[in-house]
Amino acid sequence: MININTHPGFLFYNFLQLLGIYGIYQAEIEKPQPYRLSDKESIVQRMIPSKTGMLIIYVPPVVVAVILQMILPAITSSYASTVPGWMLLAHFIKRCAEVLYLHKYSGETNLDAARFIGYSYSSTTLSISLVSSPSNSSQLGIILFIIGSLGNLYHHYLLASLRSGVSLSEKKKYMAPKGGMFEYVATPHYFFELVAWMGIAMASNQLTAYLNFISMTCYLMARSYNQNQWNMKKFEEKEWPSSRMNMIPFLF
Repeated sequence: MININTHPGFLFYNFLQLLGIYGIYQAEIEKPQPYRLSDKESIVQRMIPSKTGMLIIYVPPVVVAVILQMILPAITSSYASTVPGWMLLAHFIKRCAEVLYLHKYSGETNLDAARFIGYSYSSTTLSISLVSSPSNSSQLGIILFIIGSLGNLYHHYLLASLRSGVSLSEKKKYMAPKGGMFEYVATPHYFFELVAWMGIAMASNQLTAYLNFISMTCYLMARSYNQNQWNMKKFEEKEWPSSRMNMIPFLF
């Protein structure tokens, strides 16, 4: 049975999560989050290098997780670290490491969008860590988190390898991803990320964590749909079959 923290602050946060779930999907379908914009759009937007933008997104939740998992338990006996908190710390450290050592960047990122997403991930880390019980754990949740994280990393590696050993001009040219589950869906890295988030939700077993999973599912489903539609327009049928699913093999 899913636990619900009845503290007014968490109930209000859950209410905001519910309000945002449908809105996130609709907003992303109609107007995708502007990670990168065209040169014309960049004139009216505050743009920064993509690598810097990604660090703005992923470093703040790492800082929050370090405080909650390592610093607070060391200075007060009234607070203890949690398994979901460690999973969140591992997730965002992984993302920072990918930004620094794996991904190849050539574009720009909207600064305001990066700040907003970084704030969102930080609040997610804070809320799930605080609401979870130190005694709560789930072996299945931990297994799903490991599978999801490794699957996500592997497909990020496949994406990064598309730009390895090519010239600067070619790095700016988008190439059809191949290998792994890219043969079946447009965004297998999103699929495995959701598997990891489900693992976190199961380890927490709190309504807050499950609502976060639903929110992430809506967000990434919309992004995967847009990515697949873009790929179908960009590539010929032999490179990118129109029958290819968005994110979940044989289903969506």
